[in-house]
Amino acid sequence: MKNEQKLAGPIIRSSFTIMVLAGLVYPLASTGIAQAIMQDKANGSLIYNEEGEIVGSELIGQNFTDPMYFQGRVSAIEYDASGSGSNNYAPSNEDMINRTEESIAAWKEANPETPINQVPIDLVTDSASGLDPHISVKGAKAQVNRISELTGVSKEKLQNLIEENTQGKELGLFGEERVNVLMLNLDLQELTQR
Repeated sequence: MKNEQKLAGPIIRSSFTIMVLAGLVYPLASTGIAQAIMQDKANGSLIYNEEGEIVGSELIGQNFTDPMYFQGRVSAIEYDASGSGSNNYAPSNEDMINRTEESIAAWKEANPETPINQVPIDLVTDSASGLDPHISVKGAKAQVNRISELTGVSKEKLQNLIEENTQGKELGLFGEERVNVLMLNLDLQELTQR
């Protein structure tokens, strides 16, 4: 019993010290360092319009329903940024097959001039997070005909917008070139309002 009483004080002090270090000092220090060296990223890579209002984040996809804008990836969570993820269905899962067929049918209806075998796979399948802000360059280019027809912006100008908004591979090696849909649509909006 005496041994247990002797150990109680150091255990309580150690626990309290660890709680203060891990629960207060570490979070404050890492937040302070992040604000000092990469403030934009630490604050969510927010994008502001000309009036200074937040229109989104470079890191979180949005649902663009107007066909005059570039469409992003399908989201199993309806772009709800309060949570992320999608169902981890096998390719043979009935729900996944139905959802993919619905996406393909919607694509065909919105883009009748694009042969179905040329539809980029990223435009009819979920991203792992459900919040992916990017599409492939091929996915952006596949939408040029529809957007040009609806906006009156020439295909050449739309191709230039895509090129201007194309991000390279991570560290020049990993992944593929991609286009941030929100950034592309903001540039498109600016072009159509001139």
